[in-house]
This record gives sequence, structure tokens and C-alpha cells, in this order.
Amino acid sequence: MKRRQVLYAAMGQGLMSATSLQAAPSPSAPLVWRRRDWLGFGTMLSMRAGGEDEAQLERALDASVAAVRLIESQMSLFDPGSALSRLNRDGELRDPPGDLLAVLRLAQWVARQSGGAFDATVQPLWELFDAARHEGRLPRAAEVAAAREKVDWRAVNIEPGRVRFGRPGMGITLNGVAQGYACDRVRDVLRAHDVRHALIDTGELAPMGHNAEATPWRLGLVDPRDEHALMARVLADGRCVATSADEPSSFSSDHRHHHIFDPASGYSPPGFASVTVAARSGALADALTKVMFVAGPAHVAELAQRWQVDVLWVDKHGHQGATAGWNLAS
Repeated sequence: MKRRQVLYAAMGQGLMSATSLQAAPSPSAPLVWRRRDWLGFGTMLSMRAGGEDEAQLERALDASVAAVRLIESQMSLFDPGSALSRLNRDGELRDPPGDLLAVLRLAQWVARQSGGAFDATVQPLWELFDAARHEGRLPRAAEVAAAREKVDWRAVNIEPGRVRFGRPGMGITLNGVAQGYACDRVRDVLRAHDVRHALIDTGELAPMGHNAEATPWRLGLVDPRDEHALMARVLADGRCVATSADEPSSFSSDHRHHHIFDPASGYSPPGFASVTVAARSGALADALTKVMFVAGPAHVAELAQRWQVDVLWVDKHGHQGATAGWNLAS
């Protein structure tokens, strides 16, 4: 599971001076602030939220954690009893749970709209490269070609009351979208409890309202080659922010082979070290980081305009680029 690439810069960690921000209007009533940290999706997740009613705020945080745990329980590849694990093992799943079904449908939609650049059925490629890594090697070309024959989002059939694979040996990973979807679900839960100010981190980020100082949330984007350094500082504008990078799960020391695959070739796309996307939803931002990875630097501006998102990237040589819609801070 990938390491978080987006760090808080407005939660007492000193990653940006507050003097660089324009203060937001003071809330009409003082807010109570609470924070939750817990383990999920193989990493530390957290929320900080502010509300006027302390008891209601606690209930909102409890419900948010429960929602994330439910999503993870349905989509975990590490739990052999999860719905996704059973689908991968049996080739079909009867009565799929609601969150899993929603994410599968979203994955199919992004796959269709991206011409297959995003494809949740790349799990056979991951399994091949991971097995070869444990043998101290990279897969042979013939092995990659054989695994790629099992990759095709169009062969996932979502029917009333059932999901099934259209060919043997297929497998799905939702690691490229589930954490973003969890971000969206938490945001919905908090709003349902009348919580309007929060920063949600489920591996991807969803800022809501303002922080405890009544200023915009500040996000620091981590350098893909140095986890202790920032490549950019961003003032949140209400959109969700997701990052994918080649470093956390590399199969080779040169980062040429990693956990993001081009479904058309079976290999990792060569252009980027890191891609960050800001979009209206966490799930979309999460999925589009892979679309951008596959497209490469030459096509980012066009795709960002087409999807109505903003993109910030670092290529393999350390060169950075960003579309115009980011509110970058110095």
C-alpha cells in the first residue's frame, strides 16, 4: 500500500507560515475541534473536524470511522473473506455490498471515459511483478504478456445481484480508487451530522470549510524522492486532493517498474515520479492520478482540461509542472 504523499500543513506541524494566508471570516459561534487517528488501508488515517456541538461532533467522527472500516472490509485484498477477495477467488460475487458496487461502477466509468488508461483489472500484473520480486528478478516478457491477457475492464460484468468475470484468471484491485471513495463517504457523513469544517485524510485528502484558526487548510505535497521535503505548498479550495507516486511500491531500484501499470503494455508508464490531482471528488482525483501517469507529461494539460481538474506532477528527472488552477503558496 502506498505511503501518504500529502502532509498536513495546518495542523500544528509548522509546514507553512500562517502569515501567508488571508484570514477567513470568523465563525458565528466558537467551534469545538476534535481529531481521530486510526489504522486503515495499510497506513495511518486521520480526521480533524470542528463543530458547535461536542456530542454531535463525536458521533460524526464515530460514524465516519465506521464508514471507512466498512469500505475497507469490502475492498481489502489482504482479507481473504472480503467481498473483493471472494470475487477474485471465485470469479463471481452474488449480492455485492453497496460500497463495493458503487466503486466498481465508478471504476468502469473512468475506464470507459479514459479509453482504458484506468483499469481496475490490473491485479494479475501486480501479482506477477510481486511474485518475481520475491524471487529477486523482474518478470520475463512472455510472463507479462500472459498476465496482460487477463487485464480488461470490459470483461467485468455487473449484473443485477451479481458481478462476474468474463474470462478466467482475472482479478481486481481497487487500491487506485477506494481511498478516494472513502474520503467522499466521510465527507458525506460529516455533512449529514452538520459538520462543515474538517480535514479528512484517508490516504487522499478532502478539506471542508476552514481550520481551527479560521483560515484555509494548507497542504504540503511531499517530494517523491525525499519524504522529509516538500515539493509544493497548496492552499485548499474545497476540492479533494490525491497523489500517486512510483516510490512507495517499486519493483526496481531505478523506479522504472512500480505498482502503477499501463494496461496496454503491462509495464509501468515511464514519464512520472509523482502525480497529484485536485478534483471535485476524492474517488475521481484518486483514479485520475493513474490516468495521468499512463498519459505522460505531454498530455497532462489536455487531460486536465477535459476532466476539469488540476494536476501537479514531477517527472523522472525531478522536473515539476502544474496546471494553472492550483493556489500555490511560496
